Amino acid sequence: MVGSKHNRKSRLIIRYIFATILLVLLVFPYLYMILHSFADWSQVDRKLIPTKYSAHSYSWLFSGGEAGVPRPWLNSFFNSIIVSISSTFLMMFFGIMVSYALAKIAFRGKSIINNMVLFQMFFPAIILLIPNFLVVQKVGLYDTYWAMIIPKAMSLWAVFMYTNFFKAIPTTFIESAKLDGATEFQILYKIMVPMAKSITTVIFLFLLMERWTELLWDMIVVQSDNKLTLNVLLSQMFGPYAGYPGPMYAASVLLTMPIILIFIIFGKKLKEGMQFSLK
Repeated sequence: MVGSKHNRKSRLIIRYIFATILLVLLVFPYLYMILHSFADWSQVDRKLIPTKYSAHSYSWLFSGGEAGVPRPWLNSFFNSIIVSISSTFLMMFFGIMVSYALAKIAFRGKSIINNMVLFQMFFPAIILLIPNFLVVQKVGLYDTYWAMIIPKAMSLWAVFMYTNFFKAIPTTFIESAKLDGATEFQILYKIMVPMAKSITTVIFLFLLMERWTELLWDMIVVQSDNKLTLNVLLSQMFGPYAGYPGPMYAASVLLTMPIILIFIIFGKKLKEGMQFSLK
């Protein structure tokens, strides 16, 4: 009896050790980035954990450095917010509309559309990069906010997730609402969407974080400095600012901080939504 308790305690200790090691491996790169963004330049990338700190990297970043050419960091930050939120809400809106039709409305060709959604999910998006760019250029959207928003207004992953969720909702709710005179739009946004509140949180946060970190598309469809997103502006630093690792870490902190804050604020709801969606 004593031996079995000792074995259980030993296994528990081993699990805690492995969990601690895994946690350190996952968290340390972010901690390293934050510490070295505030580190004195004499210690950046020279010490694992700096002992001297200053805000020099951030002041250098916003002032434009030795060249004295200010980079529009604040403007790019707001550009990222505008583009990310607009695209995410459009992806949510169209995802809900399309998913409801695929899940609960009978029409000719629905199975073909369902198969196309699945096919497009596994289709390499990079192949359509040039055709999409040419379309944006031809319709006159190049170098505009719309070029970053409209082509990203549909998420097949959101359609797939919502479709499977809506299929699990009993049709008796819809039939009862129709008997009361409700329209399809009223059924969708007064019955279906409230019932999908948990999975909506998961989809919204994942889409928002994915759009926030988008780089390639924003880089090729926008050229003007006043329209650049934070990702694109950061990528440009690898040229003239590559020799200044401190400001590079500071810029990376500015880019990742909103994602970390979103996870801290909505982490509990995200976990609850994921558990609900897996049931």
